Amino acid sequence: MAQTTITRNLVSNNQRIKHTADLFGIRFPINIEPAIYSVTGNIAHEYSGAYWEFYTLSNSGFYMAPSSDSFYQVSCDNGFEGKLSADALGITACLYAYSHLSFSSNEVFAEICANHYHWLRAYMLEHKEASAILSAID
Repeated sequence: MAQTTITRNLVSNNQRIKHTADLFGIRFPINIEPAIYSVTGNIAHEYSGAYWEFYTLSNSGFYMAPSSDSFYQVSCDNGFEGKLSADALGITACLYAYSHLSFSSNEVFAEICANHYHWLRAYMLEHKEASAILSAID
């Protein structure tokens, strides 16, 4: 059985609000986006804000990442220390946020976050920095 490669597509600027509203409703600007920014600041101390790109995944997933060619020094509570590209940092922060939010007392929201965690993790396993991301989130 052939495995299908999961692809990503950039969400255009004029579709960002509609796309995230379709996926997460009001929870995106209230819960998800702030959680992702908070995780990023906590694990990448040199991160001081950036414009973020939004990506939709062919398996129904979503993630966002700083629009930058920079690499960030990352230090996680699990002992991981290393450098991640902006894209890998975004994936890592989204995975942390989705995991944390999947324990919400709102069962529908928790399930949405759990699904997005698994869809993004499946995409991440094909990423060129998969080993470092796995070390950061494990």
